[in-house]
Amino acid sequence: MGREFISLFDEWADSYDQSVSGKDEEYREVFDHYEHILETVASKTTGTVVEFGVGTGNLTEKLLAAGRIVYGIEPSLGMREKTKARFNNLELIDGDFLTFPQLPGEVDAIVSTYAFHHLTDEEKDSAIQLYSQILKENGKIVFADTAFINEADRKERHRLVKEKGYLNLLQDLQTEYYTTIDVLDHLFRKHGFDVSFEKLNNYVWLMEAVKTKKI
Repeated sequence: MGREFISLFDEWADSYDQSVSGKDEEYREVFDHYEHILETVASKTTGTVVEFGVGTGNLTEKLLAAGRIVYGIEPSLGMREKTKARFNNLELIDGDFLTFPQLPGEVDAIVSTYAFHHLTDEEKDSAIQLYSQILKENGKIVFADTAFINEADRKERHRLVKEKGYLNLLQDLQTEYYTTIDVLDHLFRKHGFDVSFEKLNNYVWLMEAVKTKKI
């Protein structure tokens, strides 16, 4: 359920914002157009929003600025402490993509950036099924995360990263649960969503899934 990565994010909490700003050359392409990616996700939402993997609160800031009611869910204590320091009145919950307290009222959108890859494909399946039950009719899942078009695209990206000597990034791409657009398309449609994909940088895809029916 992604909780195997909590210690990593506790350690990363102090330097996360420096990484996403592009100062870490190895990960610069991963976070290319970072602000635009966050703004795009926030712009696709309305009303009450549940955000998974809040991190240090960068997407949260965009959502609140857009007037959304935000419930933030984050398993890392280090990250939660960073976010609490920024937003005094944010409803911030200790939880993960699959395990969290019952949410009050209707949910218009579920969002996440740079986090859904912490679930295996089987866990992604379970999560999307769960969200189909939480979201109101025509509610949305709006995720932005690294994914590959297909297995050939995955192999080529690994080759390019290795060629540049980015061995930490290569290890991440090989050990975390990055999936393919074909798999994601199947999972969203399986659970009653119409979904579209838009590539936002060399790594990150916007996934916008609208709930159209109950399964």
